[in-house]
Amino acid sequence: MQIVVDLTRCQGYAQCVFLAPDVFQLHGEEGLLYAPAVPDDQLERVRQAAAACPVQAILIGREVSAGAE
Repeated sequence: MQIVVDLTRCQGYAQCVFLAPDVFQLHGEEGLLYAPAVPDDQLERVRQAAAACPVQAILIGREVSAGAE
């Protein structure tokens, strides 16, 4: 599954980092690094991270394609 984080929306709350640390990492105090291709064993954690994002900056699966249109 693919994900995209809208870094213009991301405010560095880091909820995703706490919920899916194998996919998301903070670089410095506010820079977010992430793996766009999510391993199968991390899918549920990434879904939880997307749901927990206060600014809804994480797009998953079909949302990634829709966001590109």
